[in-house]
Amino acid sequence: MQSKYNKEPIIAVKGQDHNVCSGYQGIAKQLMSQLNGTKKSVIVIECYPTVREEEIIQGLLPFINPVSVIRVASAALPVSKVNSMVERFMTNDRVFGYMTPYNIQECYDSEGLSALRMQVDSITEGTVIVIGFGAALVTEGDLLVYADLTRWEIQLRYRSKEYGNWQADNQEEDILRKYKRGYFFEWRMADRHKRSLFDRIDYYLDTNTKDDPKMVAWESLLEGMAQTANQPFRLVPYFDPGVWGGQWLEKHIDLPPRENPYAWGFDGVPEENSLYMQFGKIRVEVPAINLVFLQPQALLGEKVYARFGAEFPIRFDFLDTVGGQNLSLQVHPTTDYIRENFGMTYTQDESYYILDAKPGAHVYMGVKEGVDRGKMLEDLEKAQQGDIAFPAEEYINIFPAEKHDHFLIPAGTIHCSGSDCMVLEISATPYIFTFKLWDWDRLGLDGKPRPVHLEHGSKVIQWDRTTSWVEKELVGRVEEIAVGDGWREERTGLHEYEFIETRRHWFSEPVLHQANGSVHVLNLVEGNEAVVESPDHAFDPFVIRYAETFIIPASIERYVIRPTESSSGETLATIKAYVKS
Repeated sequence: MQSKYNKEPIIAVKGQDHNVCSGYQGIAKQLMSQLNGTKKSVIVIECYPTVREEEIIQGLLPFINPVSVIRVASAALPVSKVNSMVERFMTNDRVFGYMTPYNIQECYDSEGLSALRMQVDSITEGTVIVIGFGAALVTEGDLLVYADLTRWEIQLRYRSKEYGNWQADNQEEDILRKYKRGYFFEWRMADRHKRSLFDRIDYYLDTNTKDDPKMVAWESLLEGMAQTANQPFRLVPYFDPGVWGGQWLEKHIDLPPRENPYAWGFDGVPEENSLYMQFGKIRVEVPAINLVFLQPQALLGEKVYARFGAEFPIRFDFLDTVGGQNLSLQVHPTTDYIRENFGMTYTQDESYYILDAKPGAHVYMGVKEGVDRGKMLEDLEKAQQGDIAFPAEEYINIFPAEKHDHFLIPAGTIHCSGSDCMVLEISATPYIFTFKLWDWDRLGLDGKPRPVHLEHGSKVIQWDRTTSWVEKELVGRVEEIAVGDGWREERTGLHEYEFIETRRHWFSEPVLHQANGSVHVLNLVEGNEAVVESPDHAFDPFVIRYAETFIIPASIERYVIRPTESSSGETLATIKAYVKS
């Protein structure tokens, strides 16, 4: 079935008086109009790490003509000192570190900041620009502009070697190590700093596209965020190649061909994905995590917010091995292990929902009965050293996989998708904590061996998850919950060890969904097209198409999903995930 999957979903922000502009000339004009020709004015441009600061400066200079441009980075601690601070959190591992507790003030020299303040205060006439990650530490200024970008764009800048990590001087370093430092250190610190400025920001600056900035008044952005947290919406998806990638995503989502096939599709991960917010004729791209920070109760629900804080605990993504290769044989850490070793408060429980599959597709899950754990670990070690090919079939169960099967994977369960599966992965959000045990003798796309974490993995394998237990607890657990005229609701998981509940609805007639105090994340897993509507007209009808992931904020107490006219006569299906009560 050819999908009409929308790769650029837009949130049209209502209202006519949004203060929004694009291009450096228009942005400069807007900023200067707010300063009213005062004798001296200070514009503070606070930047998320890897924002192109020099582009902003050069873009604004011809139109603002500042008397001074002050770069706050001059007061940052030297690279060597920052490295010393974070060394024990970064570890020697290419992938895993430990969550750092730092605030931005700890990475700046107090005397250096004082000197910059004195420099600002000494200027009596003209416009001063203070810019950089930490610029707001220098002065409140007359206007505060927050320059932001998405996590995916940061990764692209890492990959191209345009940027390394903040205060690290590591543009040429391995991309996995750069991502690790961002994930465990600078993004955590940057998010803490960003959130501390929410009551001070005047303008929000979208710097995702080179030489094409967009700026919107902070008040207008807040209005857009409040609207989004009270209506169904989608995130902006992105897709990435991988060594095991398949052909399904390219074919069904109409993606441009790549030298290496698409492996991942990220459509439902607010920490990674973004939002397209349309203000009049101008589209502003915003990291979706900003919505979580700004509207946590309305989006997540009070109970979920109380449990997780301003974090989005559920993620949906795609894993495409159709015509590709097996994923790595892997295991995720237990909650105790991830807390003790990485500083995370919850772990990556997950599941594989088989969105599509070719005949003969299969998944690996759990160990076989009577497995000698010592011998299995010995063979894994030999395989890691290159002495043997790990005989997975001798140790690990293999289950046939068909369209709409749902395999439950609580942390500690050995698993991997085999080739010819199109997986909708439904999981908890700490998504980088995959311990590869065996990678089928492959190299990564960078030509380097992909990281294997046998030392970690061997400590979290749950050896009692053998064939009989897996068959009973994790495979084929479908329970009919309710049935009505033209619809049926089924419970497909997740396992009682996991905090996520999933429900599948088959329907050819409208289905009423009730809120349960949690945000809902859904995907249309069968059928061409459906529409989400409010019984009391609280939000505009929202059209969804096959394979699209969409989010229903907890603020919506009731909603109806029904087939559209183009799907009339079809039986459709959604899979829904939420946090258990």
